[in-house]
Amino acid sequence: MKYRTIDMTTYPRSAHFAHFSAMPDPYVGVTVELEIGGFLDACRQANHPFFLSFLYCVGRAANAVPELRQRIWQGGIVELETCDTSHTVLRSDGTYRYCRLNCMQPFAQFLPEAKRLHAAAKDQADLDDGEDAISLLFISSVPWLHYTAIHQPVPTPADSNPRITWGQYTTEHGRTHLPVTLLANHALVDGVHIQQFYRALQVELEEFAQVSCRSNGGGARE
Repeated sequence: MKYRTIDMTTYPRSAHFAHFSAMPDPYVGVTVELEIGGFLDACRQANHPFFLSFLYCVGRAANAVPELRQRIWQGGIVELETCDTSHTVLRSDGTYRYCRLNCMQPFAQFLPEAKRLHAAAKDQADLDDGEDAISLLFISSVPWLHYTAIHQPVPTPADSNPRITWGQYTTEHGRTHLPVTLLANHALVDGVHIQQFYRALQVELEEFAQVSCRSNGGGARE
């Protein structure tokens, strides 16, 4: 886990950090409906699994926003070089386990590894995220529901891992929309950073579709 320590004497949000860190519930969350028609078509044409492909774009978009790589650590802030994702994997008995993935590698390398680790996660003994869980982006989905809002469980005292969730996509009047929720600790993340994530995600989805079309389904992203 590589990181740098933020100098709180020059950190421009030091007052905001102190203000929100003192709150029992410092989280801020937004749900946005994204248009994903081009991305969905690309997945179908290249025979890529929708969930893992979307997860790849989400992980890269979150890593593009430095504030989503920041964590509260020993009373201060550290900024991680990169953050892996940890997503929920449904088991046959209706429970779930966690699967950790590196979305910052080329897609051609990511996808076979992601498929293998996703399948293996179903046999894990517990819900342990490992010693460096602080570095993770927590990912989950509700593919059975096209929701407009979601309330997520959070620990007490508050942690600083961003939580990203999406629901069921629906198509109406030729446009396909997917609800995507970002929940983050307001001590580190403001509204401007949230919109940067959604903007980065839209770019990732568009680039994914373009590269998939150019490579005729090869999906080899650098």
